[in-house]
Amino acid sequence: MSNADLILSVALGIGLAAATGFRLFLPLLVLSGAAYTGHVSLSDSFAWLATPAALAMLGTAALVEIAAFYIPGVDNLLDTLATPGAVIAGTIASAAVMTDVPPMVKWTTAVIAGGGVAGITQGLTTMLRAKSTVFTGGLGNSAVATAELGGASLISLLALAAPLAALALVVLFFWLAFRLIRSLTRRAPPPGTTPP
Repeated sequence: MSNADLILSVALGIGLAAATGFRLFLPLLVLSGAAYTGHVSLSDSFAWLATPAALAMLGTAALVEIAAFYIPGVDNLLDTLATPGAVIAGTIASAAVMTDVPPMVKWTTAVIAGGGVAGITQGLTTMLRAKSTVFTGGLGNSAVATAELGGASLISLLALAAPLAALALVVLFFWLAFRLIRSLTRRAPPPGTTPP
């Protein structure tokens, strides 16, 4: 494998991993469909992802997950449960697409980069949903769920078509999310005082 192929493989894995931070099952479903149709090569140990059974299972799980995030109260509970799941799903997505890579490099990259990016993405979306719940009484959470669904779909598909562009989009999301969270958590100055 050339250095360029390795970089694209890692970028594809990180892009899919970041998408699992938005939704656990949708990026794995996209990966499964792409592998089943021959658009993506998988590592031998992840060949099961390219089977009709995996497609059916991941499709059902993705639909249930998407619907559940639109139920008030359930969305916040799912965020809590999805955080460790995102790290695992991100690691799996990353490792699955790194073909012809020595196992030590593959798993180190998958766990640190894939699992790490998925965990950070999930953590940021959890904080945004929590802020939405506080500021809108949960009424804005459906908008957050729709944005997460769009993010998972866009990044998953972009990772397959243009892995480096997907990676750039992930970096942009992190930057915007950090800025938004920082602006939401700034304390307002006490009444009668002027901000510095």
